Amino acid sequence: MLDHLITHDDALRMVPTDRDELATAIGRLRDELRALPEDADPARTRVLTRWIGIGQMSMGHHDEALTFLRQSLDIAATTGNTRAVVATGLNIADAHRYAGDARSADALYRSALNTARNQHPELVDYALQHTGKHLMERGDLTGAQAHLQEALRLRIVKEDTELVKSTQAALDRVELLIGQAGATEVPPADPCEWSRQWTTWLRSRTTTLTPSRWAQDFPALRDAVAGITAHRRVHPRHLRHQSFPAMLPAAMAEEAEKAIATDGYLHNGKRNAAVGDAANHFAAQVDLAAVVARSTGLEVEQPHTAVYIAYTEGQFLDFHVDEPGFGEANLILCLRHERPTGALRVSATVFLNADGYLECALAPGDCVVFDGALTPHGRTPLGPGESVTLVSFGFRACDQAAHTLTGLPAAPR
Repeated sequence: MLDHLITHDDALRMVPTDRDELATAIGRLRDELRALPEDADPARTRVLTRWIGIGQMSMGHHDEALTFLRQSLDIAATTGNTRAVVATGLNIADAHRYAGDARSADALYRSALNTARNQHPELVDYALQHTGKHLMERGDLTGAQAHLQEALRLRIVKEDTELVKSTQAALDRVELLIGQAGATEVPPADPCEWSRQWTTWLRSRTTTLTPSRWAQDFPALRDAVAGITAHRRVHPRHLRHQSFPAMLPAAMAEEAEKAIATDGYLHNGKRNAAVGDAANHFAAQVDLAAVVARSTGLEVEQPHTAVYIAYTEGQFLDFHVDEPGFGEANLILCLRHERPTGALRVSATVFLNADGYLECALAPGDCVVFDGALTPHGRTPLGPGESVTLVSFGFRACDQAAHTLTGLPAAPR
C-alpha cells in the first residue's frame, strides 16, 4: 500500500523515498479511513490504520504511529486475526524502537516471535528479521547474528529473492559491526542476558518441533552443548512412579486446572499459572529436597518457588536454558497427561547433553530433576487430543559456591 514510498537507510530503519509524496499518500489513507461508514468491514479499517501507522513511523512521527498501530492491533485481536496480531505487534515494536523505548520494544518482539513460532510459522522469518535488527541496535551482535541467520535459512527455503536480499543486507551490517568490534565477546555480566543469548543461538540451530532433526543437527551442536553442560550442578534424572500420597498430586492437578483457566498467562508457547494452597501443602508434606538429593547428589534447600505449566494440542517448548533465578535444580512433576488411546507418539520433555539427547515421556506421578540454567531443554509438540499439566519446583543449593556461575562460555557466533 505504501511500500513503494518507503525504503531503508544505512541503519536499516524505514525512511521515505520522497517525504512529500509519502505525506500525501498518508493523507489519502486518512481521508479514506474517515469516510468509512460505521458498518464498514473491520478488516479494511485494520489495514488502513496499520499502514497509516507504518507511514507515520517512517516519517518519524512515533506517537501518532503508535496511536494508529494500536487501533489496528485492537481490531486484529477482537476479530481473532492472530496473523495480523503478530504482524502489527512487530510494527508496534519497531515504533517503540525508533522512539528509543528499547525496553517496550524488546518485550513486544519476544511476544511476536513466540506467537509466530507457535501459531504462524510462515511469519517466523519476519519476526526474526525485526528482532535481529532490534538486537543489533542494542549492541547484542551475537543475538542479532543468530536471529538473522535463522531468518535467512527460512527465507532461502521460501525462495523469495527480495526477502533473502533484505535479510542478507541486515546480516552483512551485523557482521560488519562484529568485525569493527574486534575482540571476541565475553559472557555478559548479567546472567539473564547470557541465558537469552544461548537460547537465541540454540533456537537458530535446532528445534523440538521436528524430532527427526536432532540426530541431524547434533554433531554441529556437540561442542557448544558440552561447553554449557560441563558446568551444570545436576544431571537430568527421570524419576518414575514416585510414591507420593495420591491425594496430594490430585489436589494440585485440580488447582492447576482452575488456575490456568482463570489466571493463566502465555509463556514460551504454553500457559503458566501461580501455584496455590494445594502445591504449598504438597511441598510441606513431601520432603522434595531429599528427593533431589537422593537422585542427583546435590544437597538443596526446600523449594523456594514453583509454577503450574499446561500444554495443549499443537503446543511445544523449543530448546532453551532458563534464567538462573529459578535455582540450581528444577523438579518437574507430571500431574496429568491426557492423550488418545493408541497414539503412536506422545509429547515428551527432552534435554540436550554432550553425548546426545535424553527424552523423558512423563506419566502422571513421574518427575524429572535437572539444572535448567545449564541444560538445554524443551518439550516436543503435543498431538491431536493431547494435553499435559505439570508443576515445576525450584531449589537452591545448600552450598553457596554452587550459586556462582563463573567461566561460562559465551554463546557461539
